[in-house]
Amino acid sequence: MKTINRDVLVIGGGTAGLGAYRAAKAHTDSVIMVEGGPFGTTCARVGCMPSKLLIAAAEAVHHIEKAPGFGVYPQGETRVDGREVMDRVKRERDRFVGFVLEGVDDIPAEDKVYGYAKFVDANTVQVDEHTQINANRVVIATGSRPSWPAAWNHLGDRLVINDDVFDWDDLPSSVAVFGPGVIGIELGQALHRLGVKVLMFGVGGQVGPLTDPEIMAYADSAFNDEFYLDANASVEEMVREGDTVHIRYKDKQGELQHAEVDYVLAATGRRPNVDKLDIENTGIECDARGVPVANPHTMQTSVASIFIAGDASNQIPLLHEAADQGRIAGDNAGRFPDIRAGLRRSKIAAVFSDPQIAMVGESYKEITGRLGTCGCFETGAVSFEGQGRSRVMLVNKGLLHVYGEQGTGRFLGAEMIGPNAEHLAHLLAWAHQNQMTISQMLDMPFYHPVIEEGVRTALRDLNAKLHLGPEMIKHCLDCGPGC
Repeated sequence: MKTINRDVLVIGGGTAGLGAYRAAKAHTDSVIMVEGGPFGTTCARVGCMPSKLLIAAAEAVHHIEKAPGFGVYPQGETRVDGREVMDRVKRERDRFVGFVLEGVDDIPAEDKVYGYAKFVDANTVQVDEHTQINANRVVIATGSRPSWPAAWNHLGDRLVINDDVFDWDDLPSSVAVFGPGVIGIELGQALHRLGVKVLMFGVGGQVGPLTDPEIMAYADSAFNDEFYLDANASVEEMVREGDTVHIRYKDKQGELQHAEVDYVLAATGRRPNVDKLDIENTGIECDARGVPVANPHTMQTSVASIFIAGDASNQIPLLHEAADQGRIAGDNAGRFPDIRAGLRRSKIAAVFSDPQIAMVGESYKEITGRLGTCGCFETGAVSFEGQGRSRVMLVNKGLLHVYGEQGTGRFLGAEMIGPNAEHLAHLLAWAHQNQMTISQMLDMPFYHPVIEEGVRTALRDLNAKLHLGPEMIKHCLDCGPGC
């Protein structure tokens, strides 16, 4: 067996791992990276980029269908060629992956080891049966994988995950989506708009990542306007017969229904890839799920020489968070024992549905958990149904809630479903990171007519409830009509 000695070992060659490798390299040349699967990011291969390609195709169809609302009537029947749709998805996906792999190819061969790592002890890792690596510091950046109930395995290749969808050569006729979270909502709505019959089932009433009951109820209603979504479903049986899955379920009225679908798409969550690392050999403190507990500012675990980053850390499973965590973990592993707190940005999350969903800063659940419901914070609201620019563009669906702290007037966070939510969320995230008050945010410029004026309306509503500004004017002439 080959033996390698290094200052820093990075386990995982995805977003967090690559970031950790580069950061550690700034301090020492003695860095090595181990990867058991393909190098590159989940985002480029099976995540954000291919999903957005599918969503873009669905949006093209939707724009055509909406055209008569403007008095514009496209000639002839709209035809979706599933093979052409999926061909573009795969071509562009491979292009994005290629860019990532170019960066991986630039990493010296002696800094890369292929295979699956297992801890022998806190400073020793064995890779398959061919290599032992002795490292002074280790960064765990092994990512995550989709998970689903083991009872579904009898469905065989009729059970798919998002990874499989992007390898389809053609679109199926029908799909049952289990899990109306980020992945389920995005893929389910896109497939529906591309002509696939979609049934979506959830548990416990959860829709997307939302925690504000009013915003979640709005989302549930909005998506049900397009396709069947039961966020608290009662599915009694799923049986495969040939290439079809038969599903018996009770509908929202309690009536027993039967459906036949080509595929069952499991969007029921992801599991950090730490369960096969023999991590118990390190003595690391783990949480109830077996994931190492880490300081969110340094990414250091209870074993001082071991750090963890990205989806494997089970903190915030988003690409920009994985990149930040990777840089922090790699920097601290490289400069060890001079541990430093890294920059952690305000939380921002988006679901690229229509209407889009976004969350910024503290969620409603986090705020009520910290402050309770005793009047220590207030909620400002705006409906996009009557908002001027939204109505002009026929995208007037949605609701925005912004949260502010009583006394200080500090902006705490926001949850929303609505048009351009991905962009509104960035404005609000910048304000949150700068610890702005609601009054300071209202001092910022707002052009007319833009959808962003809806943010100002919600902030004015909040400011009045915080007793820091005047009561809301029903029709503000300073802002122009429709605001």
